[in-house]
Amino acid sequence: MRKKAPARTSPRKKAKQLVKYIKQEQPNYDYLRELFRFIRKELGLKPTTKSQHLPYVPTEEEIKKYYEAVWQSKNMKHMILIKTLIYTGMRVSEVIWVKLGDVDINACQIRITHGKKHRMVPFPVSFKETLAIHCKQCQEDGATYLFESSWKKRYSDRGIRAILSDYTKRSGIARSISPHKLRHFLFTWLKKQGINDALIQIYSGHDHLKSLEVYSKPSMANAQKEYEKAIGSFPI
Repeated sequence: MRKKAPARTSPRKKAKQLVKYIKQEQPNYDYLRELFRFIRKELGLKPTTKSQHLPYVPTEEEIKKYYEAVWQSKNMKHMILIKTLIYTGMRVSEVIWVKLGDVDINACQIRITHGKKHRMVPFPVSFKETLAIHCKQCQEDGATYLFESSWKKRYSDRGIRAILSDYTKRSGIARSISPHKLRHFLFTWLKKQGINDALIQIYSGHDHLKSLEVYSKPSMANAQKEYEKAIGSFPI
């Protein structure tokens, strides 16, 4: 009969035990990183890999059905918010920090300055007038951010997710539409239109795309031009 393996000490408890031995070394982050690299080597441990599942990307039919529910609401601020997300591919953590001064209506671009991935993202010329009216109204209301509540507070991450979730229910779509799924839809759709990965990287904010290492860094002007050519046939 196989013997039962002894129960392991919890990682938290073992960490406290190790601290007693390591503390006298006055370690910093780099020291600990190297220490545990050698510990893994001594134990003959190799990194475990998890199978990566491809993210679910909504179909064009689902996006059309979803936006129809948004349109039927007649809530102009929600329409502009959702179109901003789907046209730019911004992360929800980025869009909540966009200020009115970050929007360049003439160039059809929005500057993202929050976080480490500072960049410009394009929006279609067809959206220019609607967004300009929204920005003007926000300025007259004394707003600072592109999307603020009636209490003059910027939209929150949770608030935007709740808005999108509500329209999922209204549209009758089985899978929930989140800000990240809108982002996936845009970049997948642009890829299908033949937009080069190197250009998509400019507006996506991705740091590492192995397939781009052979390319020289393209300009935003080229990316904007290709984006505008493709976005003309966007489903909404």
